[in-house]
Amino acid sequence: MTEIPMFPLGSVLFPHMPLPLRVFEERYLVMLSRILPDEPSEFGVVLIERGQEVGGGEQRFTVGTVAQVQQLDATEDFVVLVAQGERRIEILEWLEEDPHPVARVRDIPDLTWTDELLPLRQRAEDAVRRTLRLASETSDQLWSADVEISDDPTAAAWQLAAVAPLGELDQIALLRSETMEALLTALIELMDTVEQSLSTPWPGE
Repeated sequence: MTEIPMFPLGSVLFPHMPLPLRVFEERYLVMLSRILPDEPSEFGVVLIERGQEVGGGEQRFTVGTVAQVQQLDATEDFVVLVAQGERRIEILEWLEEDPHPVARVRDIPDLTWTDELLPLRQRAEDAVRRTLRLASETSDQLWSADVEISDDPTAAAWQLAAVAPLGELDQIALLRSETMEALLTALIELMDTVEQSLSTPWPGE
């Protein structure tokens, strides 16, 4: 167990994914001033379950991701930074804010990769790219169907989960995966559901 400063957000951060942030709240500027002298500079990211992140008072999920600061640029009024998702954490207890959120957490073990999963990983990638392509026909998507994925199989699995066109609750379910096989299988099943929904014509069409 360890204590770590936390940044609750309205989005899910996966391992091996970038997190661009524009920080202007005083409490999070204080947080940055405290972690930046450390190497690496890290903070936890957790999805807000209910409420607003500005001003506090929100309810938060109990699984998150450690983010490591990679780039930073400061102005008079705010800080722009890019962090990288590193490892998953379980939030055991929220501590008194000082002035930013702080939690006692434990690391969630990394998912184990074996080459026997290569066919499943390929199926997951095909499903995600196919669904992204289909979704882009009806709405703008954050990620292109041709988005570049890491050659590292573990990183690639998390990246596929992150770019898949899913809501936050489905993303949280994927983030909780206990095995690599479970992650890839759940991702394929979710993409099948989304694809069926996108392929079903609206009444009257």
